[in-house]
Amino acid sequence: MNEAYAGTIRLTVAQATIRFLSNQYSERDGVEHRLIEGAFGIFGHGNVAGIGQALLQNEVAPVDGEAEMPYIMPRNEQGAVHAAAAFAKVRNRMSTYMVTASIGPGSLNMVTGAALATTNRVPVLFLPSDQFATRVPDPVLQQLEDPTTLDVTVNDAFRPLSRFFDRVNRPEQLIPSLLGAMRVLTDPAETGAVVIAMPQDVQAEAHDWPVELFRKRVWHVRRPPAEPAALERAAALIRAARRPMIIAGGGTIYSEATEELRAFAAATGIPVADTQAGKGAINHDHPCSIGGVGSTGGDSGNHIADKADLVIGIGTRYSDFTTASKTQFKNPEVRFVNINITPFDAAKESAEMVVADAREALVALGRVLGDYHVSEDYSREVAAEKEAWARATDRCFHLGHGPLPAQTEVFGALNELMGDEDIVINAAGSMPGDLQALWRASTPVQYHVEYAFSCMGYEIPAALGCKLARPASEVVAIVGDGTYQMLPMELATVVQENVKVIYVLLQNHGFCSIGALSESRGSQRFGTKYRQRGTGSHLEDSETVRGVDIAANAESWGLTVYRVSSIEEFKEAYAAAHAGDEAAMIHIETDLYGPNPPGSSWWDVPVSGVSRLESTQQAYERYTEDRRPQRHYL
Repeated sequence: MNEAYAGTIRLTVAQATIRFLSNQYSERDGVEHRLIEGAFGIFGHGNVAGIGQALLQNEVAPVDGEAEMPYIMPRNEQGAVHAAAAFAKVRNRMSTYMVTASIGPGSLNMVTGAALATTNRVPVLFLPSDQFATRVPDPVLQQLEDPTTLDVTVNDAFRPLSRFFDRVNRPEQLIPSLLGAMRVLTDPAETGAVVIAMPQDVQAEAHDWPVELFRKRVWHVRRPPAEPAALERAAALIRAARRPMIIAGGGTIYSEATEELRAFAAATGIPVADTQAGKGAINHDHPCSIGGVGSTGGDSGNHIADKADLVIGIGTRYSDFTTASKTQFKNPEVRFVNINITPFDAAKESAEMVVADAREALVALGRVLGDYHVSEDYSREVAAEKEAWARATDRCFHLGHGPLPAQTEVFGALNELMGDEDIVINAAGSMPGDLQALWRASTPVQYHVEYAFSCMGYEIPAALGCKLARPASEVVAIVGDGTYQMLPMELATVVQENVKVIYVLLQNHGFCSIGALSESRGSQRFGTKYRQRGTGSHLEDSETVRGVDIAANAESWGLTVYRVSSIEEFKEAYAAAHAGDEAAMIHIETDLYGPNPPGSSWWDVPVSGVSRLESTQQAYERYTEDRRPQRHYL
């Protein structure tokens, strides 16, 4: 044997995998983090005697050189991935969890979570089980057969969703596969879902491994500086602009560049709007903070964006909600400067590219700009827009709407009750729009809305992941009745693990967001209300579906449930849940029809170009008019 590999240890592929993962660390700015903090897994044929056995052995028969790999038993594979992704997001991508599942439907259940992780650019390690590498038992139970090739399994569905995919068909292949996986998990530009598919016979196969494989490894997360020439070009555009603005995206927070952003804004006076992922990068009461921008933004951010002649994107990928489907930035002369660690995102909107770490670039750009500051007239305009939207937000938070409260009133109560280091969670429906427009975030920790994939069902398992990542924070997940019915089963995991989180269940007996969208596009809220089947059409009024009691269902999972009907009762229930030490839910009915915050932007959802319905015909006329400002930013 080569002297570099002197000394071996005999382990199965699965045991070697767990031992290796237990010794991996990330590092940035001199601070080390355990890279894989634990494991979620549901076991069946494919991994019960492989990864499952290895995790058991790690727990009950540890040996020197193998750190603990804490295991949590989830109830649904997709939910496990959501929890892992939320954990990684809160940890600013420096740590994550691994998730394993049995072959076939178990592993395929993780596919939605893989798309969520990659779309959000957060690292999650997937270990899906696969069919026999030997192909002796063929077809194995739950195997998808392709008559054109024997090389395809359901796990190939992960390929387009992953930043790294490999299948380990022989023990020797594990070493480069694990090293490649760690590289991508710790790459700030290329991270996302990392998948190592493992045939079930290979998982259990014994092999002699070099001891060197299991030494402690520290993966250094880079902070690439900005190219001086790129900074000079960016600075020239800023100096030439009369109405520049910044859009802070999630990359600003992941880079831990929030203090630098706040200092840069204070020094230059450039107003800062935020995306869903970037909210909290600048504190809401900062003089330059103008709130959300785009389809779900508020008036202050959107009015400034309407006239901006230079948009400085920092760590944003410019989703269609941020650009209002290419209608938000109405100035015909608007230009873009993009600071992003990923060239793919930095090049968007035909921007002047600054490919660099956000923190490093902000500090360097500030030095290049020197004593630059926007005009006093522009600063006064920003302050006026900010003040006007603050008054509008206060109205939304304290509507006194009845007989059922509006959901904005619930958000207002939470915003006033929660601390700066607490975490509010949401992902889908109408709530992310209201939250981005209205929520006043003081820290980058407080606001956790998954809106890159906007996955219904994320909120309940995400609360588990967030609490694991920040045990000292009060974690509050706002859940609609539609999302609740998608993926409630991780409530059992929360109770099982003695994790104290608070769920706020807004019951409005329908899909609020899609209902409003359907109505605005001429489709009359078709298929968006929970109504008992009658003899007529879906549109006829009928009673709410009988027998559906979400509060009772949550109690059956083991939660303490507070049923309230007013905002005052809600505040009292929150105080009780906050004082308690167990998972709780506050159940409140809200008005399906809003009212929601005033809108000042647009989102492109096409309307049928021909229809027998008058409502659709009218909607198409509005759609044709509304899309007139739409253009590529060239």
